[in-house]
Amino acid sequence: MDRESNLNRAETFSFVNPWIRYFLFFFSFLFWVFSLLIAGIGVYAKVQKATDTVRDTFLIDPAVILIVVGVVMFFITFCGCIGALRENIRLLKTFSFTLTLVFLIQLVVAVLGFFYSDQTQDALGKFVKKAIVHYRDDLDLQNLMDYVQKEFKCCGWNNYTDWSWNLYFNCTHENPSSERCAVPYSCCTPVPGETVINTMCGFGVQTQKFLDANKSIYPVGCADRAVMWMETHLLLVGALSLGLALPQIAGIVLSQILISQIQNEIAPPF
Repeated sequence: MDRESNLNRAETFSFVNPWIRYFLFFFSFLFWVFSLLIAGIGVYAKVQKATDTVRDTFLIDPAVILIVVGVVMFFITFCGCIGALRENIRLLKTFSFTLTLVFLIQLVVAVLGFFYSDQTQDALGKFVKKAIVHYRDDLDLQNLMDYVQKEFKCCGWNNYTDWSWNLYFNCTHENPSSERCAVPYSCCTPVPGETVINTMCGFGVQTQKFLDANKSIYPVGCADRAVMWMETHLLLVGALSLGLALPQIAGIVLSQILISQIQNEIAPPF
């Protein structure tokens, strides 16, 4: 009787821990659904402005960025999801390798951004300059710039005169635009009790001196505001970085454990 029970126990024994297997499956499935949502939002936003012909904004188009991030996440999480469910070593290795690669890229970018802060600021400055130049050409960029300026209470990259980079807001005398020498309404300081937003509040501001402009807009550039925000929210920045890193590390560790268990399962007995 004892011998039979031992044989049955040996037949049903498995090196693969079901808790790890199904946790990795549901973990990957959750992010797989999230990746579909991100990609779907990006595609919808791109289709809504299908008539946009400005090629120079392609790499900084928020809709394109969402699509790329969504597709990359979809591929990685699909490998983890199916690999865990089917105990497929190749898919699990692909999942682990790509997730490790993405994590290392993020780590390198963060380290380089920290040690080469001036170069990082210059790169961000080029991005913002393109966003300012094409402010009226791309609705997503327009909404993004307005959101950043309102949240950080800033105007332009260096200061409010950066809006002369834009064709419509350019402050040269040759500019026939009705918005010449103006800045977007998102640069304006809110008026207490105002229920209707005055979209013309920034008209003519670029012709004013710093102290005069300070009465109606945020004259400080977003570069300085972003640095100040990070210095005063170091705990939040650290928590966000940790929150981004932990799921990736967990996915890498769990997939490696599962790969090892599957290899032990299929290994021939000695």
